[in-house]
Amino acid sequence: MRRTRERYRVDLLELQSACEANYLRLMRLLPEMRNRPDTRRIAMSQGDRLLGVLVLKVIESCPYTTTVQISQQDCLPWLPVPQMDVRVYHDARMAEVISAEHARRFRGIYSYPNAQMHQPDEKNQLNLFLGEWLGHCLACGHELEPVV
Repeated sequence: MRRTRERYRVDLLELQSACEANYLRLMRLLPEMRNRPDTRRIAMSQGDRLLGVLVLKVIESCPYTTTVQISQQDCLPWLPVPQMDVRVYHDARMAEVISAEHARRFRGIYSYPNAQMHQPDEKNQLNLFLGEWLGHCLACGHELEPVV
């Protein structure tokens, strides 16, 4: 008996809740992103060993939206360096990934397999990854420069 694979369906509530949680995390990390576009560097370390530096850079600021480039520097040599652009919607209080690893404009659903080898729920996975990344930074990160 051959079973057909069930087609992926976008869970809009899950996607919206991930984007809302990402907005709150970003506002904790860059509270003045609307008024003072800036760059913040947050170190991730284990004891005396630096594991990487999370760089949050405001690249565009408009009245209702802000675009933040998030990347990691000085990480372990065997670890691929993640980089993504995140659009922050202040009126809706949401933040979503708009580009990652040189790919832009993600669709909600991809047929699988496809030429770019995107997962059927690529957009959702990227937003969940962003949430885990920012959450880890909030839990374990510290200012790179000493506070005077």
